[in-house]
Parts: sequence; structure tokens; C-alpha cells
Amino acid sequence: MLSYQSAGESHGKGLLALINGFPAGLEINPEVINYELKRRQGGYGRGGRQKLETDTAEIMTGIWGMTTIGSPISLWVKNKDYRLPDLPDLATPRPGHGDLSGSRKYLSGMRAILERASARETAARVAAGGLARQLLSLLGIEVFGFTAQIAEVSLPMKKHAAELLTRLNQPAGDGTELTAEQKEALEELREMRDGNELYSLADEEANEKAMKRIDAAQADGDTLGGVLEVWATGLPFGLGTHAQWDAKLDGKLAQAVMAVQAMKGVEIGLGFEAAALPGSKVHDAIGFDPEKKQTRTLGFVRPTNRAGGLEAGMTNTQPLVLRAAMKPIATLKKGLPTVDPLTRKPVSACWERSDVCAVSAAGVVIENVTAFELAAAVVEKFGGDSVEEIRARYLLSMELMRKLSS
Repeated sequence: MLSYQSAGESHGKGLLALINGFPAGLEINPEVINYELKRRQGGYGRGGRQKLETDTAEIMTGIWGMTTIGSPISLWVKNKDYRLPDLPDLATPRPGHGDLSGSRKYLSGMRAILERASARETAARVAAGGLARQLLSLLGIEVFGFTAQIAEVSLPMKKHAAELLTRLNQPAGDGTELTAEQKEALEELREMRDGNELYSLADEEANEKAMKRIDAAQADGDTLGGVLEVWATGLPFGLGTHAQWDAKLDGKLAQAVMAVQAMKGVEIGLGFEAAALPGSKVHDAIGFDPEKKQTRTLGFVRPTNRAGGLEAGMTNTQPLVLRAAMKPIATLKKGLPTVDPLTRKPVSACWERSDVCAVSAAGVVIENVTAFELAAAVVEKFGGDSVEEIRARYLLSMELMRKLSS
């Protein structure tokens, strides 16, 4: 089983991601990991911490040369802002944080809670995702995320962006490699998204409106949340399973995303919108195209993707479409009402350096935790000793499913 754990504190020596069950034989490109870490530090509305850190991951174990060997892989992201031993405890618990609950639970000071609860920890999760997405690429699976909304300001994707995402998911060949056209679409999407500070696929007018909204919140000492969207393309039939509740892929994805700091909602496909619609406008009809029989779809096609690529906890070859709702950052410069834990008297919450809006950066985290869960599902279905074995079993699975459909 492919899994990982993280360790480290916000102002400690660094963050560690320990990955178990990663298959042997994959040549790792550290720049893929570092590119994701750099994106995590960007985005409009970020705070001063990002000017101090320039995150890169050091691969400490689990490789020979730059090729995985099947043993645990540890990724280390060093903190330049290491000063934990000198930091004082918080004087007051901050609403929206774990300060009060955590300090009561562990009978400790609040500094001990906030240092681990901090979103700085997500650097380790992004590093793990940057590793996992290199495994997914071997099967032609790509994960792409972007900002869909800032506060009440919607950031609808441009028509051309939607066309590129559709092109990226077009089944071709044996499904293990992107076509030249698909590679071109992916590169153009990345340039489009990373070409603006919001990491959106919207037009310039919508981006400007959202950035002005962030500026207004900053001037008011307030913070903003938003909505992130992730697409995963190139998925085969049957990642995940219906057999047990805790093995369903949608459940695993929901847990991974909801476990990211400040996330308060997750939906797949139509999500909450489906609750207000009749079944005829929710479920995706199934058709057959004999020209696509040799692709990963086995010829089965859908005119819509309202399910978001998942049915009964399993992938159905449609793009996985996932959205996450992020609450505004809980550290407000103007301070919300709280209580002094010693005197029990009302006071204003203390303020530590923070972002005004971290939605864009959070999208990078959501994208990478999604990538890791999909990689884990790939290893679970196709075996995990070596990448050669995974590829061979993937192709065998396609052959067996075609025979079933013939």
C-alpha cells in the first residue's frame, strides 16, 4: 500500500514527508517536486513568510542515483525561518484555530498546537504529491488544479481552457502515454494558469475583480476564502472499489482534501447541486463508440460528466472533477473577540504574521493530495513492487476488459 506521513513544525527545523510503498524503478525528477513547492508559496494575497522561505525538497532515502528502489522515501523541506526554541507561547486563543481545543486536549501551551496545526505543514504534503504525480504520468494520468472562486467573485474558466481540458482527456493508444497534442494542451494549460497570481483559468477582467476584492479585505484587516477545482484526466476503469465503505475512492479523496487546513467542504461532479435536481438531470447516459474500443474507455462513452468521473467509489474513465471550499484564514489582523485563559476576561485575539488570502496556494495543496490518493489507488490495483510490473498489469487489465466487452 502506498501511503505517507508528515512531520515537522511551522518554525521548526523543517518538514518531513515519509512515503511507504513507493514502487521501484521510477527515475525521479526533483524539479517536478520543487516546481510544485514553488507554486505553493505563490498566489495573490500571501503574507511575509513566503519572502523568507524558498522551498526545495531534498530526497534523503529510498533512491539509488535518482531511481526509486522500493524502500521508504523521505523528503526533507528545510525551514529558513527556524526559531521555534525562542518563540513565546500565545497569550490568547485565536478563534478559528486549534489553540484552545488543542491546549485543553494535550494539557499544553498553545504554541505547541499552532506550530503543528499550521498550514506550513502542507509543504510536506505537496512534496509527496510531486513525487506521486511522476508515477501517475507513466500511465498517462495527469492532475491539474486551479482557482475557481475568491470570496463571492466567481472565476469561470475561459472557453479555450475547457477545450484544452477536454483534449487532455481524449483516449488514445494504450493509454500509458500522452499524445503530442495532449502534451501541448497540458503545457498550454499550465502556462495559462501560472501566468496569473490567482492560478485561475478565468479572463483578465475576472482576475482583476478578484484581486481588488483581496486588496479591500487587506485594507480592512480581514481575510478571504474561496473555491478550488481539480481535474484528473487519463484515468482507467476501476481505480477504487465498491466493496467496502472505507476503500471507495471518493471517500479517500474526500478525507485527503478535508484534512487540508481551512477546508470546509468537498464535492465531486455536480456535488451539492445534484441534491436539487431530478435523477434524469444528474446521471450520465452511456453510449458506445466502436472507434474507441481499443482505448482505455473500451468504447463506452458519456455525453455528460455529472458524476465527476466516479461511480460507486470507482473511476469510470471520465475526468475526475473535484472541488473544495476553503474558509477565510482564521488569523485576522484586526483580531476577533476571545477570552484570556488566565483571567477569563474578554480580550481581542493576538495576531501572528499571516496571509490575507491563501486560496491560490491551497489549490496547489489540493491538487497534490489528490495526485497522491490516485497514485495509491494505482498501486493498489496494479501492484507496487516495480513500475515495470505496474505498467504490465495495467496493459493486461485493459486486454482482459476488452475480452469481457467483445
